[in-house]
Amino acid sequence: MKVLIVDDQRLMREGLASLIGLEPDMDVVGTAVDGRDAYTKTLELRPDVVLMDIRMPGMDGIEGARLIFNHLPETKILILTTFDDAELILRALEEGVHGYLLKDMPSEAIVSAIHSVYNGGTVLQADITAMLLREMKKMEAWSKPAPTTLLAGESAALEMLTEREKEILALLGRGLNNKEIASLLVITEGTAKNHVSNLIAKLGLRDRTQAALFSVRSQTASL
Repeated sequence: MKVLIVDDQRLMREGLASLIGLEPDMDVVGTAVDGRDAYTKTLELRPDVVLMDIRMPGMDGIEGARLIFNHLPETKILILTTFDDAELILRALEEGVHGYLLKDMPSEAIVSAIHSVYNGGTVLQADITAMLLREMKKMEAWSKPAPTTLLAGESAALEMLTEREKEILALLGRGLNNKEIASLLVITEGTAKNHVSNLIAKLGLRDRTQAALFSVRSQTASL
């Protein structure tokens, strides 16, 4: 697995590169200092996973992710940052990033998250998911147009899902990958993958990251 590290702080870049470089199945192919540099290096080095900070001088991680996805949509992007701002998290998820972690996570959790997004999962810390639910609920309480209330078409699409697909949608909202979903529901990984593909198609979404965000929104709307 090829990994690109993106952070404006040299010590953080080098520390993460050293940590990840110890993993036998991971190869740090390069580092970058901001979103634009990440885009350039991704075009050149074609990493499988980009581990990227979100707030950086020059181009930030959200804009960098947008550039990368526009040209190399198969690239997995995992945000690793100190900022637990709900607006930033939502913006990043809406761009299609595959996970959002805080830098105070244990090193083994960061390595595990890289594996998870590489294998098709979406990674959100439990406390971040809880924070998003709280913030979305506040937005709804303020009676402002907000992404917490499902549109009529979205509600109708949700009703088209089977009970199993609704179960899997909820698990996507928790950041589980296909293997973890299969294990939890006692089904094959192939069956889990098919369910995920079907529910994404029924909901008219782009990918499993959008499905995870839709799951969070639908949970909030039902509160």
